[in-house]
Amino acid sequence: MASPDSHTDPVTLDKSAKIFVAGHRGLVGSALVRKLTHLGFTNLLLVPHSDLDLTNQSEVESFFSTHKPHLVILAAAKVGGIHANNTYPADFITLNLQIQTNVITSAFRHGVQKLLFLGSSCIYPKFAPQPISEESLLTGPLEPTNEMYAIAKIAGIKMCQGYRVQYGWDAISAMPTNLYGPNDNFHPENSHVLPGMMRRFHEAKVVGRKEVVVWGTGKPLREFLHVDDLADALVFLMERYSGLGHVNVGSGVEVSIKELAELVKEVVGFKGEIVWDNSKPDGTPRKLMDSSKLAGMGWVPKISLRDGLVDTYQWYLENVKQ
Repeated sequence: MASPDSHTDPVTLDKSAKIFVAGHRGLVGSALVRKLTHLGFTNLLLVPHSDLDLTNQSEVESFFSTHKPHLVILAAAKVGGIHANNTYPADFITLNLQIQTNVITSAFRHGVQKLLFLGSSCIYPKFAPQPISEESLLTGPLEPTNEMYAIAKIAGIKMCQGYRVQYGWDAISAMPTNLYGPNDNFHPENSHVLPGMMRRFHEAKVVGRKEVVVWGTGKPLREFLHVDDLADALVFLMERYSGLGHVNVGSGVEVSIKELAELVKEVVGFKGEIVWDNSKPDGTPRKLMDSSKLAGMGWVPKISLRDGLVDTYQWYLENVKQ
């Protein structure tokens, strides 16, 4: 059995290895499919929700029994912004616990060589010291607006650690910062801050509105990572990392929500004013990840926020029904 927090020497993943990307139609999963396909992987297991309900234990067990994947990247989750988390707390904790428990246990039972679990930066305490290191986990109260989601994700990390300690199974976890990019959720109510903002500015531009209202004060600081950079980092971790501790994946660049709004406004081409609704919640005041652990392994992001926003808006124009 490997030591619980060992780093492996780089391995070359077999291009014909059977890789199950759970959640392949989502923001992260679709980026992983693009990346793995680009790298020449030829045996990706991609099953739509209509054919495999990951919250259904017997369906998941049957899938693993039949297909026996070699590698699993668990990017499937119930996700959403502040509004969605506040509105559907039972769904956020229950569905995420079901998905990850079913996939992790069946993957182990059916001999998967390596599993990568995807969490979120919201696992950390609301007032964790900045930048937030991996060691901050479980050191203080969570942000109440996404507590249910965070608790589910923390449970996933601990499941992976438990299987590593008890069985020596190579299950690792990565915690990305705020993500954006092609295939993001641009729903007018249930989206995260960046895609929601992009949609509102676009719609205001189309109908000729003179102003766009944005929630909060604009003061909170956020870090954003293009999802294609994340996909690159995840493949890197599958090849380079085997350890007990989870790994932060961030850009290392902070931007205030006000600065973000101005940048999205510019990229979209909206000419009106931005009005801040101070009666709405800001969420966590600052959330910058310490990604030095990953940087120490040799990985750094490549896509700037502005270039990423241009790319994302182009995808929105081509793919979201106007």
